[in-house]
Amino acid sequence: MKKLTILMLCIATLGLASCKKEVLVPDAGLPNQTIETVINANQWTYSENNTRLSTTINFPEIDDATFRNDGILVYIYPNNSVAEYKQLPMVFDAQAYSYIVRRGSITIDIQTSGDNVLTPTKPTAPIGLRVVIVTSSQ
Repeated sequence: MKKLTILMLCIATLGLASCKKEVLVPDAGLPNQTIETVINANQWTYSENNTRLSTTINFPEIDDATFRNDGILVYIYPNNSVAEYKQLPMVFDAQAYSYIVRRGSITIDIQTSGDNVLTPTKPTAPIGLRVVIVTSSQ
């Protein structure tokens, strides 16, 4: 009985040891790009019915190839007293933040997260903006 147990243990050990572990190494030829800028308080404009605030920031880095092939992540630094970026879309201080990516620009929108008759509050201080372009192999 001991011999059978040892034989089974050896077979199981050899079977597990022969499993191949695959390590994926990122392609050094596809660098991601991080761009940081600031949205000043005077850059925000209300929509025609005052239910949305918007600002459009030019990003020449978002060319046609980047727009079609790559991933674009957007983060904001909504509170200058807290050292943290928050990924969009998100809700902060009862306001919904979202973004739209176009060739050459990104538009950030702020809307109230409640009733449509509520007017979003215009930021009074600069808001940090971080955009990460994740390069694809396409």
